[in-house]
Amino acid sequence: MSRQYEREQSEAIQAVRQATRLCLTVRAALKPEVLDKRDKSPVTVADFGSQAVICRALGIAFPDDPVLAEEDSEELGRSGNTAILDGVVGHVRALELDADRNPSPAEVCGWIDRGGSSQYRDRFWTIDPIDGTKGFLRNEQYAVALALIVEGQVVVAALSCPNLPVDSASAAASRGVIFAAVLGHGAIVVPLEQGEEREPEFLPVQVSQRTDPALLRFCESVESGHSAHGDAAAIAARLGIVTPPVRMDSQAKYGIVARGEAEIYLRMPTRADYREKIWDHAAGALIVEEAGGTVTDIMGRPLDFRHGRELSANRGVIVTNGRSHARVLETLHALGLGGEKLA
Repeated sequence: MSRQYEREQSEAIQAVRQATRLCLTVRAALKPEVLDKRDKSPVTVADFGSQAVICRALGIAFPDDPVLAEEDSEELGRSGNTAILDGVVGHVRALELDADRNPSPAEVCGWIDRGGSSQYRDRFWTIDPIDGTKGFLRNEQYAVALALIVEGQVVVAALSCPNLPVDSASAAASRGVIFAAVLGHGAIVVPLEQGEEREPEFLPVQVSQRTDPALLRFCESVESGHSAHGDAAAIAARLGIVTPPVRMDSQAKYGIVARGEAEIYLRMPTRADYREKIWDHAAGALIVEEAGGTVTDIMGRPLDFRHGRELSANRGVIVTNGRSHARVLETLHALGLGGEKLA
């Protein structure tokens, strides 16, 4: 591995591991108490706590790097949200990140708000503290995603998937993996439960080699509001894919494509003016590409991370094992689902 980003990858893996431990603890004791953001998507104590933990780690390791993240602490300061703030602070303290002191609520909120950068910089980190919050609430698939972007290109990624099995071939396999990648140096996976006390066992991951439509597997979002399921079904039918789609929340879909458990992930736009958020794709995209796959928008353009919080120069996302990519794009355009219709 190039030593240029070796430290960044190590710090990223450790940061998402700590954040995931907080998420698992919150989920184990989850109560119906959920805070709604203005857009009505659910936010939990784990969202805020996860972001605080990652931003704290980045602030220590890379104090000059701006961070662009999903949450801010404004909601926690609103009347009626005292219990949420107390929960966030309590779970962060329980990690004992500083052995000799407990962080104050103001410090924890300050860590959260370190993710408040909104402008493009030549070097910055982007965080999704819980990607797939509804999957988290259902105790299904969710992810903690962290990526470093340098001059518009994702160069380091760490993606924790607490509910993906370590060994997909074994029904009894333990759960929890962290995918990671450095640009130009491949993708790896490590079991989540491996801690600092032992040498991590990094295993390479690679996309599948399948090309036969009868054997291809595709995945998509659970929520129809996130991806147009009807368009995806039409593409699958035109390609001759007979296997029903795997629907799961979060960038875990990138993970299963990267390690060869699916060949296609379709994120079809639900409306012409919708733009994807960068934190929903940055980490997963690099991991799939470094595993040998291909990631573009629906018009075949690379994802462009130079426009702040959104992929404003892109429409939708198509992720494949590479061997199927051209056929997917050709089929999409033949059905009139790309190009000018969504430009």
